[in-house]
Amino acid sequence: MVERKIFAGPRVRRVRLGLSLTQTAMAEGLGISPSYLNLIERNQRPLTVQLLLKLASVYKVDLDALQGEGGGLASQLREVFADPLLAGEIPGDQEIIEVAEAAPNAALGLMKLYRAYREQAGRLSDLAEMLAREGRETSLAGARLPIDEVRETLERRPNFFARIEDAAEAFSAKLGAGDELPVALKAWAKSEHGIVVRTLPVHAMPNLRRRYDRHSMRLFLSERLSPFDRTRELAMEVSLLVFSEEIAAELAELNLSSNEAKRIGRFELARYAAHALMMPYGAFLTAAQRARYDIDVLRSRFDVSFEQAATRLTSLVRPGASAIPFFLMEMDHAGNIIRRAGTQGFPHARFGGGCPKLGIHTAFAQPGQVLTDRIEMPDGSLFMTLSRTLEGPQAGFAERVRRTAILLGCDFSAAGETLYGEAASHPAAMVFAGTSCRLCERQGCLSRAEPPVTRPLGLDEMATGLSAFDFQ
Repeated sequence: MVERKIFAGPRVRRVRLGLSLTQTAMAEGLGISPSYLNLIERNQRPLTVQLLLKLASVYKVDLDALQGEGGGLASQLREVFADPLLAGEIPGDQEIIEVAEAAPNAALGLMKLYRAYREQAGRLSDLAEMLAREGRETSLAGARLPIDEVRETLERRPNFFARIEDAAEAFSAKLGAGDELPVALKAWAKSEHGIVVRTLPVHAMPNLRRRYDRHSMRLFLSERLSPFDRTRELAMEVSLLVFSEEIAAELAELNLSSNEAKRIGRFELARYAAHALMMPYGAFLTAAQRARYDIDVLRSRFDVSFEQAATRLTSLVRPGASAIPFFLMEMDHAGNIIRRAGTQGFPHARFGGGCPKLGIHTAFAQPGQVLTDRIEMPDGSLFMTLSRTLEGPQAGFAERVRRTAILLGCDFSAAGETLYGEAASHPAAMVFAGTSCRLCERQGCLSRAEPPVTRPLGLDEMATGLSAFDFQ
C-alpha cells in the first residue's frame, strides 16, 4: 500500500511548542531521531500515515488539524490578496497556504489589519458621501476595479446618450420592423453581413449567453435566455455593427482610465443601444405618457421584459422631449448592488438606496408582484418607488434560480402622473427610510444594521432601546 505523504512541518512544530516539549522529547515519544523530527518540522521530510497515527495516539493530536489548510485561514487570506490593492502580489495559492500554515498568528494579524482597512475605507466613503450631500466635494477614493470605475461613472451622469438615440431611431425607421423586430434583425444581419443567428441548447453552450463566431459568420444565442433577452442580445450585436462610431464617441466622453474599463463601458453602451433599438425614443416616450408609465402595458406593447421597460424609462431625458425623471437600482438577494442609473444620475445624496426598509428587499418575499411605496427621507423629501423581482436565465434542474430585484423611483411630486400614484399615496404605503444606516439618525429604528458615523453610541446599562445600535 502506498503511503500518503503530508508536509505539515509548521503544524507539527506548533503542536510540540503547545505541549512545551523539546525536539528530543517529542522525537523519543514518536520513536524517531531528533534530527529526523527537525527535518519534518522544516518540511524537508514528509509526515507519513504511521507518524500521523503515532501523534494522535501519543499526544492526542487532531488529525484534521494536521491535514487541513491552515485551519481555514488560507481561504480568508485569498480574500485579502484578491483586493485590488494587493492583486498580483502573490502569483498562486501555494504561497498563501504556506503563510497560513507556517505563521497562523501572523496571518490572523494580517486579517485583522485588512478588516480594519476595509472598515476605515467604508467610513471614509460614508464621510465623503455625507460631505457631498452638504455641497462639499472631496477627493477621497479607494482602490477601484475597472467595473467599479464604469459603474460610478454611469451612476453619476444622466442615463442618456444622444448620438446613440439618434442613430437608433434612424436605423429603426429604415428597418421598418413593426412588431417583428427579432425577425427583421435576423434578416438584416443575414443580408448585410452574412451572419446567421442560431439558438443553441444548454449542453452546447453551457456558460455563455451569446457568442459570435467570426469564422463561420454565425451568432449563437443560449436557449437559457427568455425571448426578450435573446432579442436584446441580438440587438446588441447589431448595435455593435451599426452604431460603432456613435458608441465610440460616447465612450470617449466617459473618460475611463484603463483599457479594461473602456471594454466594460463599450459593453454597457451596446446594451443601452440595444434598448434604444428595441424601444425607439419617440415611440416609447409617447406610449409611456399615454399609459401613465404603466410598465406592464409598455412591456406588452413593445414585446420586452419588465426590466427592459423599466430601464428604458430612466433614459427619457432628451432636451425638449423628456419624461418623469426616474432612477433605478438593481440588487440581488444578498444585498449586492448590481447597477444604478437615473435620468439625472442616481440620487445618492438624497435617496441613497442603502436602507433595509426599501421595498426592493421586501420584493424577494413576494416574487413577481409590484410593490409601491412612498419613501420619506430624514430631511423630509419624498419619493415614490416601485419594486419587483426579476428572473434570470433559465436554471437547470439542479441549479438554483437566479433572482434579482429592481427599484424604480421618482420624486413624489411626479407620482400623480403615473398609474402608481394613487397606491403610493395610501397611508399604508408610507415608509420612513434613510440614505443608509451609517448616515441616518432616525431614533428607535427596528431595521438599523449599523450605528451612524455622525453620532456616538449611547450604551446604557440601565436602559436598552429598540435598536442594537442606540446612539446619543
